Order: sequence, then C-alpha cells, then structure tokens
Amino acid sequence: MFKQKVWFITGAGRGMGVDIAKAALAAGHKVIATGRNTDKVTNAIGNTDNLLVVKLDITSLQESEAAVKAAVDHFGTIDVLVNNAASFYAGFFEELTPLQIQKQIDTNLIGPMNVTRAVLPVMRKARSGHIISISSLAGFVGQDFCVAYSASKFGLEGWMESLHLDVAPFGIHTTIVEPGFFRTELLEPESTNWAELSIEDYANRTAETRTAWEKMNGKQAGDPSKLANALLTIASEKQPPVRWVAGEDAVTAIEQKLNDLQKQINAYRDLSTSLSYD
Repeated sequence: MFKQKVWFITGAGRGMGVDIAKAALAAGHKVIATGRNTDKVTNAIGNTDNLLVVKLDITSLQESEAAVKAAVDHFGTIDVLVNNAASFYAGFFEELTPLQIQKQIDTNLIGPMNVTRAVLPVMRKARSGHIISISSLAGFVGQDFCVAYSASKFGLEGWMESLHLDVAPFGIHTTIVEPGFFRTELLEPESTNWAELSIEDYANRTAETRTAWEKMNGKQAGDPSKLANALLTIASEKQPPVRWVAGEDAVTAIEQKLNDLQKQINAYRDLSTSLSYD
C-alpha cells in the first residue's frame, strides 16, 4: 500500500534536484524543496499544497537548522532526506587553488553533513527515516581532472558508509547513490568551476580535457527523470540498499575497479598477510 512521505531535497532549483522533487510530488508525496534562490526553485517545480520551498545554503549549519525547523513546522516530520546539492571544480590538482579545493569540500561534503546533522534529531525521535546522498561514479573511481570533486565524493561515501552503522539502531536507513554520466546541469557554467591556475606542463592537457568536458554537456547518456523515479522505488523498500550504482556506465566502471582491486590484493596477498607479530 502507498504511504505518503515527507521528502526534504537539497539543490532543488535545477538539475537532478528538480527531477527528484517533481517525481516525489507526482507520486503523491510531500516535498520540501530547498535552494539558495527560492524563486528559481518555485519556477522550476511550480506550486502545490504538497510543496514547501525553503531557502538553504547547505554550507551554513545555521541555515540548515532553520530550513529543517521550517519543514517540521509545516509538514510535521521528515521521512526522506536527499542530499543532492553539489558543485564541480574541474582541473588538475596543481592548477586548482587551495581555496577552490576548500570550496569543493565545503559544498559536496560538509554541506550534506550540515543538513543531515539538522535532520537526524527529527528522524531519531521518529525512530525511522531514510538519508539518501547523491555521490557519483567519481566517488568510487578516481579520474584525472576530477581530483577535488573525487576527494569530496570519496569523503561523502566514507562518511555515509560509517553513518549507516551509527544510525541503523534507530531505524534510520542510508543509501549512497553513485550515478554515472547523466544529462543534468552539473557541467553547466553555473555548476562547473574551472581551475584558476595555469602551469605550462599541464597546458595542452588542460585545454584538451576542458574542451572534451564542455562538448559532453547535454549529451550524457543517463536520463535524470528515470533516475528520479528509480529513487522512489529505492525509498519505498523496507530494506533499501546501502549503496546503489546508477547507470550502465557506472556499473561497468565500478565492476572494472572491483576486478582490478581483487587482482591487486591477490598479487601481494603473501606480503600483505605476513605482517603480524611472530
């Protein structure tokens, strides 16, 4: 039987967040759609009695707490949290400034931590809930030109995997979502930030790689609306997956890494297992 839930979605003013919010509303759920620009969120999703639009910069713990309070005051609870808001700092490590890397970590890792920290007391009180954090294929498989983004998403996955053990005794589920390349707005100028420094040794590769990324925008194979509807399926399960790989390209790449890891373990198994005290 259908059970109406209250969804709290970050980054709902554009990209995948819009698709997730619309899918949840279409399925009959209540939605708190958040973003830095509430007008943009409203224009993207529309108006309905089941929708509450709230201003939220996820890098602010104070705004996260205020947004959660507004959500609970309006709908009474939060059943599903979707940590979706993210940015993308693209470039080789030496060409990204320390400030750019800090901003990447603040948005993609500390931001979801802020919102989750604000939501958890609500879910603990209810002894139920589901925290879904949108990671990336880049959160499991490293790639050149993505060092800052991968660092933030690898961190997100380690945090979420451990958080699962913290909160499971309270009836709270967690799911890491690892999408491959979906036709979202992540590569749009508003979301992508290019490395600010320029080092001659990287110049040709930087030019070639940036051009390739820009050409990919709008041509990714993944359909974000299908991913959004798949999340509804995941969230409706009694025992949702702790990790869910989204997209054929992500499945292929992650399976390849798992195979490579097993080969590396086997190659040094004797040395690795010889390190205990005699």
